[in-house]
Amino acid sequence: MTEQHTPKPNTQPNTRRNARRNIEAVYPLSPMQEGMVFHSLLEPDSGDYFEQMSCTLRGELDVPAFERAWERVMQRHPVLRTSFVWKQLDKTLQVVHRQVALPLEKRDWRHLSDEEQSARWEAFLEGERRRGFDLARPPLMRLALVRTADDAHYFAWSFHHALLDGWSMPLLLQEVFELYEAFRAGQDLRLPPARPYREYIAWLQKQDRAAAEAFWRRTLAGFTAPTPLTVDRTKPGDSGPSQYAQVLTRLSPEDTQALHSLARQHGLTLSTLVQAAWALLLSRYSGEDDVLFGATVSGRPPELPGVETMVGLFINTLPVRARIQPEMSVLAWLQEFQAQLVEMRQFEYTPLV
Repeated sequence: MTEQHTPKPNTQPNTRRNARRNIEAVYPLSPMQEGMVFHSLLEPDSGDYFEQMSCTLRGELDVPAFERAWERVMQRHPVLRTSFVWKQLDKTLQVVHRQVALPLEKRDWRHLSDEEQSARWEAFLEGERRRGFDLARPPLMRLALVRTADDAHYFAWSFHHALLDGWSMPLLLQEVFELYEAFRAGQDLRLPPARPYREYIAWLQKQDRAAAEAFWRRTLAGFTAPTPLTVDRTKPGDSGPSQYAQVLTRLSPEDTQALHSLARQHGLTLSTLVQAAWALLLSRYSGEDDVLFGATVSGRPPELPGVETMVGLFINTLPVRARIQPEMSVLAWLQEFQAQLVEMRQFEYTPLV
C-alpha cells in the first residue's frame, strides 16, 4: 500500500495580497527620520532612539475603556501605524498600515510586596529597552499596564523616536484621556479630524533645497566642525565608550521672573537668551569669538495649516553660529542674534547631512 499525501495549499500569495491591501500609504522620510532610522540600523543595540514614558495611575481604572481609547488614537493617527522599509530599495520609505493590533501587555502583581513590584517593574522597563523595535514591523510602540493594587496601576508607553517628538506626546495623551472619560461614561467622542503626518512630508517636498543650501553655505562659511567646549575632550588612551551624566539645575522663581521680564521688555524669546548664554560660555572656554554649536528646533512650519496639532517627528538639529562682538551692547547683540535665529527658521527643514 502506498501512502498518499495531500499537498498543502500555497498561502504565500494570499498573505502577500493581504499585506498589500493593508497598506494605506507610502511616502519618504523627513530629514530627522532619515537620520534616526539610519543610526538605528547601524547600531541596533544602542537604544539611542528608544523612548519610554512610565508612571503610576491611581484610582479605579476602567481597563477596557483605557484600551479602547488607545486603539482609537492609533487609528486616528497614521504615524502610529507606520513602519519603515529599506531592503532592496534605493531610499528608505515609510509605510502606513490600515489596521494594526494595539500591543498592550496586561499583568496583575497585587500578590507581590511593594518592594517586589518596584524591582520587577524596573526590570521590565529595562527589558523593554533592550528589546527595542524591529523598524519593519508595525506598530513601533508598545503599552504595558500592571495592576499593583485595587486602585493603582503601573503604566508604560514605549515607542521609537522616529515616530514622535516631544511636542506630539501631550497631544496624544490628551486625546487618550478625553476618549477614556467618554468611553468610561458609556458615551462616544468625535474628535476633530486629525491632519496626517504625510501633509508635512508633502510640504517638505515642495521646499527650495537650492535656496536652503545657499543660505547654509553662506552662514557656515569658514567652519568645518562645531566649536569644542574643550572640557569634553577624551583623555589620551581612553578608547572605551563615552560616559554621560545629567545635572539638573533649577532657577529660583525670582530669576525666572527676571528673565521673562527681560525677554518681554525687549521683544526677545527665552530661547534666544539661553542660546546666547551658551554662545558666550563656548566663547570663553574655547577662546574663540566666532562659535558654532547645534540646537534642536521644533521644525513645525507656521505656514502649514494645522501643524501645531499634527502628530509625528518634526524636530531638526541645526548649526547655530554666533559672533561675539564685545564692542556692542548686550541688548543690541541679543537683538541681532535673535534676527539671525529668525532668518534661520526659514530653512530649518534642511537635512543635517
